Formats: sequence, C-alpha cells, structure tokens
Amino acid sequence: MKNKLIWLVLFLTSSFIFGGCESKIEESLAPVEAIDILIAESFPVQVYVKINGYLPTPCFKISRIEQHREENTFYITIMIKDSGKVCIQVIEPYQQNVSLEVYGLPAGTYQVNVNGVMGSFTLDVDNILLPDIFTTE
Repeated sequence: MKNKLIWLVLFLTSSFIFGGCESKIEESLAPVEAIDILIAESFPVQVYVKINGYLPTPCFKISRIEQHREENTFYITIMIKDSGKVCIQVIEPYQQNVSLEVYGLPAGTYQVNVNGVMGSFTLDVDNILLPDIFTTE
C-alpha cells in the first residue's frame, strides 16, 4: 500500500510540475511607437503606412497583420507571437510597411489607426480611374 501511495504522489507531482511548464503561446498586440503615412505621386493614388515599433524580445515575431476600414477610418492590427524559446531580454525594433486599400475611395480625409496610434491623410480627388471617353473602337 505504501508503494502505491508513493507512486501516486510522484505521478501527481510530476503531472503538476510538467503540466505547469507547458506554455500556451498566444498572440498579443505589437507595440507601435509611430506611424508615417506616405502618399505616392501616382494616379490612382497609392497610400502606405510606415509603422515603427518594437518587439519585447528578439524571440517575438510578427504573426499577422490585418486591415479593415469602417467609414473613413482604416484599422490596422499587428499581432505578435513569442516563439516560447529562452531569449535575451532586450527589445527588438521593427519597421513594417502596409499598403492601404484606397482604390475606389471618394475624395476626403481618412484616419488610420494602427494598434491605437493615429494618423490621417487626405485624398484631394476621387481615387478611381474613369473610362477614357476619347478612345475609338
């Protein structure tokens, strides 16, 4: 009986210890320090967001970037994920460029929100190519 009790204690202890070592690697929002909005001199206009931020350690990597627009606001979400490896504890700067989906938008002022950091840009004219009315077929 004593042997069974010892084995039970060992089993429960090892399950607790090794079960606690399993880490769920979850995504989190990437820290963003600043954004710059760049408008290419072309038509239709192309708009890019240059994003500067940092990763908590070099073991973190950008896991995904999502973009959507609600009315006149573009929302860009940058998610990061830790590899789960042992890593030096220093921040790692990053720079990411994201092309905004602006083709077809009417003239106006638009906001950009990247993980809570805000900026804006203005389209002076509708951003759509009109059919060439002078072409002959």
